Amino acid sequence: MHRRDKHRKTRKQIKVICFEEKLRLLEELEDTWLPYLTPKDDEFYQQWQLKYPKLILREAASVPELLHKEVQQAFLTLHKHGCLFRDLVRIQGKDLLTPVSRILIGNPGCTYKYLNTRLFTVPWPVKGSDAKYNEAEIAAACQTFLKLNSYLQVETIQALEELAAKEKANIDAVPVCIGPDFPRVGMGSSFDGHDEIDMKNRAAYNVTLLNFMDPQKMPYLKEEPYFGMGKMAVSWHHDENLVDRSAVAVYSYSCEGPEEESEDDPQLEGRDPDIWHVGFKISWDIETPGLAIPLHQGDCYFMLDDLNATHQHCVLAGLPPRFSSTHRVAECSTGTLEYILQRCQVALQNVREEADNGEISLKSLESVVLKQGEEIHNEVEFEWLRQFWFQGSRYKKCTDWWCQPMSQLEEMWRKMEWLTSAVLREVRREGVPMEQKNEMLTSILASITTRQNLRREWHASNLDTIEVKWN
Repeated sequence: MHRRDKHRKTRKQIKVICFEEKLRLLEELEDTWLPYLTPKDDEFYQQWQLKYPKLILREAASVPELLHKEVQQAFLTLHKHGCLFRDLVRIQGKDLLTPVSRILIGNPGCTYKYLNTRLFTVPWPVKGSDAKYNEAEIAAACQTFLKLNSYLQVETIQALEELAAKEKANIDAVPVCIGPDFPRVGMGSSFDGHDEIDMKNRAAYNVTLLNFMDPQKMPYLKEEPYFGMGKMAVSWHHDENLVDRSAVAVYSYSCEGPEEESEDDPQLEGRDPDIWHVGFKISWDIETPGLAIPLHQGDCYFMLDDLNATHQHCVLAGLPPRFSSTHRVAECSTGTLEYILQRCQVALQNVREEADNGEISLKSLESVVLKQGEEIHNEVEFEWLRQFWFQGSRYKKCTDWWCQPMSQLEEMWRKMEWLTSAVLREVRREGVPMEQKNEMLTSILASITTRQNLRREWHASNLDTIEVKWN
C-alpha cells in the first residue's frame, strides 16, 4: 500500500481518530520532521494552489482601513473590560485551561460547543435584539463585530464564487493570496439561483469566537510535533460543530508596531518564530508538505467548502500579543435557547397537576414518554445548566442577557426532578402490576444511571462547587 493511501482517512474517520493513532504516527516519523513550506520557498505558492486551493488569504491592504481601525479598537475594548476568558476544556479525560482567552459573540440565544465545553453568545445587536450591555463601549464593540461579520460574509461568498467559476472552467491555478489590486471574478450567468443560495448558506456566519493570547505571559507552549514549526498557541485540529461544508473566516490582529513589520529573514531556516503563522496540513498525509503562512496585522484567511474536514490547522505563536475573530456557521440544531426551551416544554407536558409542596402527578406512565422525559432532564442539566454556571460570572462582564433564561431553565429542571420522584413513587406504589413496574424502571434506568455518573464526574472535577480563576 502506498504510504499516502495508508494515512488517508474519510471525513467520518477523521472525527474519531484517537490519541493512540497520533502516537503511532509520531513513532513512524521517529526523529525526522515532515517537510513544510513558507513564502521563502520557491514552491510555496505552487504547492498552495495544488494542494490547498480552498484556503484563501486576503492581505490586510485589501480590507477597508476604517474597518481595520474599528475592529482593532473593539478587540482592545473587550480586553480592557476583562471580557475574554480562558476556557476549561476536557482533553483525553483531563480538565485543562486553554492558553488562549476567548469570548463568543453572535446571534442571541446561540451557543457553540468545543472540547466538551459549551460557550454562550454575548449577543451582537441584530435587528430585533433586546440585548443590554454593561458598558456603552462593549455595546459598540459587539456592533463592530457584527459589521465585520457582514463584511466577511460578502468576501466569503465572493471567494466561493471565484472558486466555483474556476472549477467550472477547469482552471487549475486558483488564486490563493489576494492583495488590494487583485481583479475579482464574478459568478456570471452560468450559476443558477440554487448555487447562489447554497453559497450564502455556507457563509451565513452566526457566531464569532474571539481569541487572545500574549505569548510572553505564557510560561509553557507546546512545540509543534510533526514539522518542527515551533511554539503553538493552538494545536492541530479541525473546527468542531459546524454546518457541513460551511466556510470559516478569520480576521487576525497581532499587536505589533510599524517598526516590527518586516519580511522574513532569508537566512532563517523555516518560519520566523517572531511572527504569528497559521499552519495547515492534509489530515494524516505524511508526504504532502505542510504550509506555515505568516499573519500580519489585519490579514484575513478563509477556509472554504470541505477544507476544514479534509485538512487540519494550528496557530503558531509569534512574539507580540494577538487577537483573532473566527467567524463560523455553528451547527445550532440542538444549541439554541429556543431549542432547549422547547425540549423542556415537551418533558413538562407529562405534568398533570402540581401540589403546593412541589409534588406532581403524571399524565402518562407510558415507557416512551418516561424515557423521553428523563433524557431531556439530563440534557438540560448537563448540556446547559452546569455548562453555564460552572463558568462563573464571566458572561455578566458584558451583559445579563442569559440570566433570566437560565433561571427559567433551572425552574424547569426542578420540575423535572419532581417528575423523576413521581415516577419512582409510582414504582413503589402498592397495587401496580410487577410487569408495569419493570417497564417503568427499564425506561428510566439508563438515564438515571447516566445522571448519577455525570454528577459524580462534575463533582470530582469541582466544576459545580468552585469558581475557576479564569484570569
